[in-house]
Amino acid sequence: MTNGSILNLKIFRLSFIYAFFLTMLAIPGLALAQKDTSKAAEQEFDPQAVIMEHIGDSHSWPVIGKTTLPLPVILYTDKGLEFFSSAHLQPEGATYRGNYYTYKIEENKIKAVDAAGKVDEAASARVWDFSISRNVISMIMTMTILLIVFLSVSSAYRKRPGKAPKGLQSFMEPLILFVRDDIALPNLGLKYVKYMPLLLTIFFFILINNLFGMIPFFPGGYNLTGNIAVTATLSVIILLVINLNANKHYWKHIFMPNPWWLFPIMIPVEIVSIFSKPIALMIRLFANITAGHIVILSLISLIFIFHSLAVSPVSIVFVVFMDLIELLVAFLQAYIFTLLSALFIGMATEEHH
Repeated sequence: MTNGSILNLKIFRLSFIYAFFLTMLAIPGLALAQKDTSKAAEQEFDPQAVIMEHIGDSHSWPVIGKTTLPLPVILYTDKGLEFFSSAHLQPEGATYRGNYYTYKIEENKIKAVDAAGKVDEAASARVWDFSISRNVISMIMTMTILLIVFLSVSSAYRKRPGKAPKGLQSFMEPLILFVRDDIALPNLGLKYVKYMPLLLTIFFFILINNLFGMIPFFPGGYNLTGNIAVTATLSVIILLVINLNANKHYWKHIFMPNPWWLFPIMIPVEIVSIFSKPIALMIRLFANITAGHIVILSLISLIFIFHSLAVSPVSIVFVVFMDLIELLVAFLQAYIFTLLSALFIGMATEEHH
């Protein structure tokens, strides 16, 4: 057996163990999530509620089962700012009287309500939510990890110039070189240095969140890259970078296609393509990550839907298989998003031949 085959076998075994561990971690968490100690009667299992709770945003940070930590609520209204803890809005349906309006959480959104506790749509339209939600905390956590890792790696390069990498530096260098040699250089040419910080940030931001999002019901588990607002923000950043750095040949190709008699057809098509590229990035990342989470959680839910341990071996086997695929998807989606971003930027900055 060759060294490459041995390495691939080791990687497969490690991936299988990791996927199996995630599955074993998710099942007791799922059971605890359905346990309500305030009621003596057993509640009927609702897989849709459990799945939507995981893939959606929240105003509380999950710890284990029903235990959560409240997060700060920051509301901007037409009458002024409101600050309070989300603990005042727990459990869901509870109301809290602020300085200007009365609020409650409905479908993970804070709404203004009237005296009877019903949602006041007119008042809710005047309330803008800038709260520190679970996704915001997750994003801050990811940014902190990225800063610690990259500052540590850059410090190692400064302290040991020209020497072989070691520790965290040796782990990160192949990934950084992969982004440079396989993504940036082929698509951006000699201009790659200018865009490397952006491409590295996007690649590792998506990768870290994809991997952390694979741990359902783990303390702090979240689904950041499966949130359409997050993927839309990343896509808007790419849209701005493309069009703010585009050269005259890019704009000439859009507004002065050749031959001239194609103007009525090609100009609208090219204008649409300006926005269709980042939209494709947004939908691809959001759909793939969210779909994977839903499939895995649905397979785990089968155990509780059928109320039988006989189903668990089959369910666990399929979940482990899906976890292995999701490990691949976690890296693949980070790679594809970064690759297409570099490709679109390269197309906009390429000199005319």
